[in-house]
Amino acid sequence: METAAPQDAARALLAFWRAAGVDMDEAEAVFAAKAASASPARSAAAPSPLAREPFQIQPPTPKPKPKAKLQPADDAVNTARALAAGASSIAELRAAVDKFNGCALKATARNTVFADGIDAAPVLILGEAPGKDEDEQGKPFVGRPGQMLDKMLAAIGLDRQSNVLISNTIYWRPPGNRDPTDGETLSCLPFVERLIELSRPKLLILTGKAAAQTVLKRDDGVMKLRGRKLQYTLEGIKAPVNAMVMLHPAYLLRQPQQKRLAWADLLLAEAWLEELGVARGAHP
Repeated sequence: METAAPQDAARALLAFWRAAGVDMDEAEAVFAAKAASASPARSAAAPSPLAREPFQIQPPTPKPKPKAKLQPADDAVNTARALAAGASSIAELRAAVDKFNGCALKATARNTVFADGIDAAPVLILGEAPGKDEDEQGKPFVGRPGQMLDKMLAAIGLDRQSNVLISNTIYWRPPGNRDPTDGETLSCLPFVERLIELSRPKLLILTGKAAAQTVLKRDDGVMKLRGRKLQYTLEGIKAPVNAMVMLHPAYLLRQPQQKRLAWADLLLAEAWLEELGVARGAHP
């Protein structure tokens, strides 16, 4: 009776292992080895097949590093620089952008969105990338954010029919309105800089974080940059360009409580233009 219980327990354990899919040859060998070591004629027990090799802990598989943002191909940027430098007017620059195929976004966009307004305007406004409406019409700021921008400008006597030129820092809509990559942004930058050089605005207004950081080459956020008189410098431009940063109209549509900041920026722009002697139309 004293030995029956252990044997029954062993059989039950073997049955459980068999049902669980354990290799029964190895399992039975383990029990045989234990039984031999427990017998009166004790002898050196052979090592269990399960214990012949030490168990080795495999190091955890390292997590893949996040992919770095795409960097521009040197030939694409060099091509953009050459095309931009060859343009002696804004009309020629528009044609150069249309000719440029170094930005992958062009392949998926419906239209190139270059600029809208007066070429010789005293105020140049730069936005970010085109959206759905801009892609369809081929003009910047024509959707709801654009309609808000027009109302904001009208409040201080500005409009794209008489004294404003509006463009973007990206000329083609990113699929799904995703953020442009570094490569896509930098491939367009030579054209953006040439536009500023050719237009020589009295005041450059940058709307939104992407436009501000791209043109000013700074990592500061919009809230830190807005509300200030800035100076934009570029090789090839003798005198610095007056510049300021404003909240993007699309952001104001999402955060209407921030319109008070936008109004303060408009008042700053109005006072600055007055100081610079820029003629403006009648406004409310």
